Amino acid sequence: MKSKCRRSAMSNYLLIFLGGGAGSLLRFAFSEWWSGDTTLPWATMAANTVASLLLGIVLYFFLIVYPDKHSWRLLLAVGFCGGFSTFSTFSYESFALLAQQQYTLAVLHIAISVLVCLIAVAIGWWGTQWVWNA
Repeated sequence: MKSKCRRSAMSNYLLIFLGGGAGSLLRFAFSEWWSGDTTLPWATMAANTVASLLLGIVLYFFLIVYPDKHSWRLLLAVGFCGGFSTFSTFSYESFALLAQQQYTLAVLHIAISVLVCLIAVAIGWWGTQWVWNA
């Protein structure tokens, strides 16, 4: 029994690792692609918003529609969306704006990021619920 638990735990770690790697690569592509206007950290805001939208969709499916598909939730929600979103970069960029005494931009960045990402999760969840139940 212990061997089966270890194997299951290792496969869970592998799923998270694979999803996280793919999400991190996409996050890097966002930052490379979106390197123009640097007034606000748009690449981080865009990546976090898209990741939040996807998280709302994925969690609706794997908590409500297919709750028994735990492996898919680990791969997509924990791994991919976790690797794609980037709270540490968001935190650093907010700190950098504050350190540069760009207080208005820092507050704007924090408020927009948090609000937009919450809305994105809600749209992903409720939009998926609406489409799935239509």
